[in-house]
Amino acid sequence: MAPLHSDTTVFESVESEVRSYCRTWPTVFTRAQGSHMYDEDGRAFLDFFVGAGTLNYGHNNPVLKRALLDYLTHDGITHSLDMYTEAKRTFLESFRDLILRPRGLTYKVMFPGPSGTNAVEAALKLARKATGREAVVSFTHAFHGMTLGSMSVSGAAARSENPGIPRLPSYHLPFDRYLDGDTGAPDVRWFRQLLDDKGSGFPHPAAVIVEAVQGEGGVNVARPEWLRELSRICKQHDMLLIVDDIQMGCGRTGTFFSFEESGIEPDIVTLSKSLSGYGLPLAVTLLRPELDVWRPGEHNGTFRGPNPAFVTATAALHTYWSDNQLEKQVFTHGDQTELALRRISHTRAGEGVSVRGRGLVWGLAFDMPEHAAEVRRRCFEQGLVIETAGPRDEVVKLLPPLTCTVDELEWGLDVITRAVAETG
Repeated sequence: MAPLHSDTTVFESVESEVRSYCRTWPTVFTRAQGSHMYDEDGRAFLDFFVGAGTLNYGHNNPVLKRALLDYLTHDGITHSLDMYTEAKRTFLESFRDLILRPRGLTYKVMFPGPSGTNAVEAALKLARKATGREAVVSFTHAFHGMTLGSMSVSGAAARSENPGIPRLPSYHLPFDRYLDGDTGAPDVRWFRQLLDDKGSGFPHPAAVIVEAVQGEGGVNVARPEWLRELSRICKQHDMLLIVDDIQMGCGRTGTFFSFEESGIEPDIVTLSKSLSGYGLPLAVTLLRPELDVWRPGEHNGTFRGPNPAFVTATAALHTYWSDNQLEKQVFTHGDQTELALRRISHTRAGEGVSVRGRGLVWGLAFDMPEHAAEVRRRCFEQGLVIETAGPRDEVVKLLPPLTCTVDELEWGLDVITRAVAETG
């Protein structure tokens, strides 16, 4: 690929230093379609990042785009606070009929604001209101957002980057396999013992918040039995279980919700990112009906009626979740991805390279973080957009579009294979 020479002067002189992703991929993108993005020089890049999991159905998905353009052409409502609109009604009916009812779920749907951290803040606020208690338990390497409450239940990296900001009451416990490798059981037993022991000094939490698969934390996959035991502890000790499905929901792990494999039913679930399907901001907080103790207007915000996002979300639900074809494809592509990554790790036997993941979220973890950064750089030079994750950015994280083809997936995996071979 030819050297990149995009003009980035205005970004560097006018935009805040807080920008990050553009430093990793220093070119100016102009358009995107399906699994690819294109820069202003016409170079094509296969996208294995998809907006940090916001574009599960690819860029400018034609079915979703057609629904959106038709809605806008007919002067559909674009902004409505939380007023009744036809677009919201159709979305709620579709979500109920295609997602909730087939899974035996009866959640109420709350629109807390446009982003994932809004959904988490609403979940934490509701848990404290419903239980009358303050403390919330979260886990090592968790990531739940960058607003005050969300940061308080995120791992050390998010907190240490924002010194001096007060924290809400939260307690961080070991995620599955954090202490004991493959068995995992003592992690949860320790939690139970802390709650049972009146002399432990551990408070009675309002809630536990967990990701079934930690994305930003390094693609750490909680086993179904660990999640089931965690759910049992929450029920036995009258704590609400919140599952953050913002990045891993909407099919990323195969099933629509990441927790389905475990058979648990969380009290509260947060969804965002790929919920709109088109990259439009949309977030929901799902809650058991008996937890719907809000007073009207008690938790509000200006952007709770994103009707264009309702339209594309509805189109996505009907296109991809009226049957199990996408789910099957995700598992098939997941097997293809895992096989390729394990081949890579075998070529680096003894060098501390390991594989982790589920569905179509996978991580290639390196003992030496600089190797992960080098693989990411080499992939970009060869036309593949891919990111790193983990507390030391030691994991190359793969988030291909769920709709990518077998050939596209194979091409991207070949690029990663070459990049690893050329690294270290």
